[in-house]
Amino acid sequence: MGNYYFDNSATSHPKPPEVAKYINEYLNNGGTYGRSAYDRVITVSRMVENTRVLLAQVIGTGLTNHVIFTSNATHALNIVIKGFPYRNKRILISPLEHNAVTRPLMHLLNVNGVQHYILPHRIDGYIDLDRMRLLDLKSYDLCIVNHVSNVNGVVQPIAELKDLLGDVPLLVDASQSAGHIPLEVDKNNIDMLALTGHKGLMGPTGTGCLFIRNPELVSPLVHGGTGSRSDSHLMPEHLPDRFEAGTPNVLGIYGLYGALSAKVNPGFSFDDFKELLNRIGSLNSFRLVSAGNSTNQAPLFSVTSSRYSPSELSNLLFKRYSIETRSGLHCAPLAHKTLGTFPAGSVRFSLSNFHSSNDLAYLYQALSELDHDSKQR
Repeated sequence: MGNYYFDNSATSHPKPPEVAKYINEYLNNGGTYGRSAYDRVITVSRMVENTRVLLAQVIGTGLTNHVIFTSNATHALNIVIKGFPYRNKRILISPLEHNAVTRPLMHLLNVNGVQHYILPHRIDGYIDLDRMRLLDLKSYDLCIVNHVSNVNGVVQPIAELKDLLGDVPLLVDASQSAGHIPLEVDKNNIDMLALTGHKGLMGPTGTGCLFIRNPELVSPLVHGGTGSRSDSHLMPEHLPDRFEAGTPNVLGIYGLYGALSAKVNPGFSFDDFKELLNRIGSLNSFRLVSAGNSTNQAPLFSVTSSRYSPSELSNLLFKRYSIETRSGLHCAPLAHKTLGTFPAGSVRFSLSNFHSSNDLAYLYQALSELDHDSKQR
């Protein structure tokens, strides 16, 4: 049987076997992080720091201590959004943001009057860099961009965007891009980046990180014990302790180490994926929701149907073909409004390296049969 799980944007499945291996190792051996100096703790602390090094490599930075462990990308985004000093009280965001960004921003608006404005963009939500040049960027405090949309898979031009922003800090949500697209935060001078460990990186849930180039810009969201400077009632200033109050999710970090150290080569090519999109795009009863230009496309997309609601289509795919998808608004109503799929939403298909070209062919065959059924009725 093939791999018919197409909901990797929610959480990846299957996981590499190394994830369970390292989780089991921690369960058997135990130990806390950075709170004592006996062998068991030293072993655990070394593993946590080794995982930090691997994450730094994934995002392309030499500033390893600037990689902060969080429970997920939402946690990382909240650290910056709620801890940033807003002098102008103006934020720029992409038109494809997730509720992990828009809900904290609504909190800021209601509590502190901080306004957010949507960047100029094309019909697929891709940021229009030419129109951006017309903006007075100096009047904004911060820019937040979802690197890859979790609805249509469009990949935003974060390197070019940062060049235009200049001194305006850029916060990148890499929830859907980490593990799929090189991030290169040092090369592109990205100021801050949030990611989760359980999607493209194929680690366990409850793991994530925040990269922050200039930590003095942001106040800690959570205060508490760090195992360092215990004589002080104030949070330490040094990294990563400034943002890592409380005992971290060591169990999850062990699993994340397993995922990051695993080598899982893609079972399909990008040409296979483009062919799938082209073939789905030719089906009469479906609308393909994807990037307008295939060079800006990550391995996820959505469809809507002229015959079935998103929930009906998702249910049919599962019952008839064992294909697992997510329907609805995907916690991204702003994106769906931008793409013209609000309020019903869409059915999303998101791939992982564990898919094969045969799995993609099976998915197309299923949609083709449903398209034929629609024409017969």
